[in-house]
Amino acid sequence: MEHSGNWASRAGRKRKLEEQDKGMLSLSLDELNEDLLERVLSWLPTSAFFRAASVCKRWKSVSDSASFKLACSEIPSREPWFLMVDPHLNQSTIFDSAERSWKKLNYPPLLKQSTNCDSIPVAASGGLVCFHMGACNFIVCNPVTGSCRELPPVHAAQENHSLLAVAMNAQNNQSYKLVLVSGELPKLSCKAYNSSTGCWGEEILLRRKVDESQEFDSNDDNAVYFLSKAGNVVATDMQRSPSKQYSSVITVKDGEEIVYFLSSSGTIVSCNLTTKCFSEYPRLLPVFCEYSIDVVECKGEMLVVVLSEFFESANLRIWRFDESIRSWNQIVAMPPAMSHEFYGKKVDINCVGAGDRIFICLNSAEFFRYVVCDLRTNEWLELPKCFKNGEAVEFMSAFSFEPRIEASV
Repeated sequence: MEHSGNWASRAGRKRKLEEQDKGMLSLSLDELNEDLLERVLSWLPTSAFFRAASVCKRWKSVSDSASFKLACSEIPSREPWFLMVDPHLNQSTIFDSAERSWKKLNYPPLLKQSTNCDSIPVAASGGLVCFHMGACNFIVCNPVTGSCRELPPVHAAQENHSLLAVAMNAQNNQSYKLVLVSGELPKLSCKAYNSSTGCWGEEILLRRKVDESQEFDSNDDNAVYFLSKAGNVVATDMQRSPSKQYSSVITVKDGEEIVYFLSSSGTIVSCNLTTKCFSEYPRLLPVFCEYSIDVVECKGEMLVVVLSEFFESANLRIWRFDESIRSWNQIVAMPPAMSHEFYGKKVDINCVGAGDRIFICLNSAEFFRYVVCDLRTNEWLELPKCFKNGEAVEFMSAFSFEPRIEASV
């Protein structure tokens, strides 16, 4: 009888535990308090959150909550989205790397205005994208929320300078800096807009940093060949596709801000905003070689992507500069079976970095491809094409940003 009583007692406790478990399993998100709900939703991928927000009004209202945006800001990183640019510059399409799918974004109202309809993306950082409206006028936008800010006009004196590079550096998605590099080598200057102050700083003249171990071309008229969008080989001073004309990246190394961009002659130019000087890196290839080149930033480091042709084959390689020996080192290369397809097709590349990945747009008169390279694993993935009305859409470049609801313009 004693054993029977113990068994009955244990059975009773088991039933109580099962009832408690059922009660916990039946707990829905609707029963969570607001703070806990916001924390749960903040961890959802951005695309998943917007789908969830369509479920009920309460979840939709969360996106406007200041405490929800604070919870989102505590998420260390999000899988990047790539804002695509087509030859007509009228598409608002993104590639969601988390879901590996194409999506259409609503175009921000400010960019739909007739005076801004020709604006093109020129830089991106954090959760923001910068659009150029001609002259020296810019709009900064959060593509996810559609919020925009038109920056104050740059001083008239700056408009008289040739704009070479536009770089953007977002800090904790609460403030950002937009840097313009202007002039003609060897006379360069820079000017920066700081969102914290809401105004442009003074123009800074950059001096050339002379390195005795490095040789520079005394004549900047040496013919250096590039591949145009149309597949023609053209020389020095050509303009790149509009969205990549001011292609540049910004890094912070040992507390120093450095902007890197491609000169018209194909060299990599480094502008140290802290020491107010600039220098040119050694050429990767001789001036008589035909190649396409772009500069990217990955995890705070400047890398260079080069597509070239040697011995009846095409090679796509990614390079890092070793400051200790003043030399370029190859870090990864596209498998020959993939790159050989590009041989003889006059392919142009436009690239953008995102963490450990590089998104590469390859275009020629004959075909177009989109490839993502994972620098950690040396994996090269060709992306599916984006279709609109049954036809594949061609994009000539992309800009990487984190889809962050909390990013402030």
